[in-house]
Amino acid sequence: MVKSALVVCAVAGALGVAGCSGMSEDLKQNRGQTVGTAGGAVAGGAIGSAVTGGSTLGTLGGAAIGGVAGNQVGKEYDKNHPR
Repeated sequence: MVKSALVVCAVAGALGVAGCSGMSEDLKQNRGQTVGTAGGAVAGGAIGSAVTGGSTLGTLGGAAIGGVAGNQVGKEYDKNHPR
């Protein structure tokens, strides 16, 4: 169960990062924020799933918390590394 959740999270993360290649110039300025959000959501979902034994609520909660945390880290990265 956990293994399948990790595979789903990995595929979702790969698709999210791959989608960044077609972004407009405005969105490319915030690429760290976008990648941070996607990566944080994937990692948070995987951790939430593992901690709660595969619970849907735990996976979604972990993804939400991870997405918010990743967004903030990415925003800070973009601020410190202007393009």
